[in-house]
Amino acid sequence: MTLKTVPALRRFARLPVAARLRAVRSAFVALLALTPLAALGCMPRPSGPSVALYYGEEPSVDLFSGYDIAVLEPDSGFEPREHASARTQWFAYASVGEVTPQRAYYAALPSDWLLGKNKAWASRVVDQAAPGWPAFFVRHVIDPLWARGYRGFFLDTLDSYQLVAKTDAERARQQAGLVRVIHAIKARHRGARLILNRGFELLPEVHDEVYAIAFESLFSGWDQAKARYVEVPQTDRDWLLSQAQIARDRYGLPVISIDYCAPDDDACAQSTAARIAALGIVPYVTDGALRTVRPRAMLQARCGGQ
Repeated sequence: MTLKTVPALRRFARLPVAARLRAVRSAFVALLALTPLAALGCMPRPSGPSVALYYGEEPSVDLFSGYDIAVLEPDSGFEPREHASARTQWFAYASVGEVTPQRAYYAALPSDWLLGKNKAWASRVVDQAAPGWPAFFVRHVIDPLWARGYRGFFLDTLDSYQLVAKTDAERARQQAGLVRVIHAIKARHRGARLILNRGFELLPEVHDEVYAIAFESLFSGWDQAKARYVEVPQTDRDWLLSQAQIARDRYGLPVISIDYCAPDDDACAQSTAARIAALGIVPYVTDGALRTVRPRAMLQARCGGQ
């Protein structure tokens, strides 16, 4: 220990306990991000089901062998009823906060429910506060998927309202609308399993109706606007980890991180998955278009050959 170290330690000791814990956690995550996979030895077992996401066309069942859950694009041509005996549970992707003109129900949406645009994804932001929206979403989106055999739903774009809601009052109205959508799904289909992509602020109202919570880009992300893979800033990672801790510790929900690496970069995928799993979070690493499914063993290797 050098003389310069002592004042730093004294300053650290004077920090509030919460601030010290945040500093230690940030230092640990930063160190973990620099740790090669070989040094980690093996991955701990995260609490939660293994999950794969695939948004390509006509997915093969064999792609998902070993995964507990597969989240699929419902317009891919896959019919879950034809594969009901598979070990994997089939979840349908369902965008709540945005809609693209390619969706079959787009033309039926009242124009005044479309509040803005997400140019990066060429989609429209839906007004979650519209009185008829929850019933519309269940009738036009969830009911047809349920009839096809889907019993789980990956609810996406739950934070898109932030593109158009600029005041606390507006954000509160949109959040209340999202809560009503989730209530409506469960009222209609009590057995539906729901994975939320983000939606952290909704958990106090809906945690009892949620199967798991997911988020994207803990270590490695995808920038759709610039079409490139990016390293996630430490401040963003700290915020995500704080939300993950609440979801897991307060509400008892499995937490899933979806990260992104180039399709041919298995080393990136494996090391990223190891870093996620080391934090007790279920990892999934795919490409920016969610069309690369790697073997579960690559992303979720177990200690001691488990």
